[in-house]
Amino acid sequence: MDITTDGPVLVLSGAFDGRSTMEVRNALYELLAQHDGDVVVDLTGVETIDLTALKVLAVATRQAVRDGHRLTLRGCRPAVRRMLHMSRLIRVLEVERAAATA
Repeated sequence: MDITTDGPVLVLSGAFDGRSTMEVRNALYELLAQHDGDVVVDLTGVETIDLTALKVLAVATRQAVRDGHRLTLRGCRPAVRRMLHMSRLIRVLEVERAAATA
């Protein structure tokens, strides 16, 4: 799992699963603490995701809302969207709409 930040954006790439959740969780909470505004988690480079990873994002979302901020997921591939729907966490997590192509 590669984790980088670009301002208020946490960019993830690789497999986001039980092995990488602690590392992502720490980076995400650090980013939320550093920024007074909204935070985006860019999942464009995430190849696979599991329920444990989605739960990390759901708990971080709840914390961000408590602090008066939003946490938005960007670049969700079809496999990630399927997991969001199957787990019903699509109701909890805010997913950025893909830009319409002309």
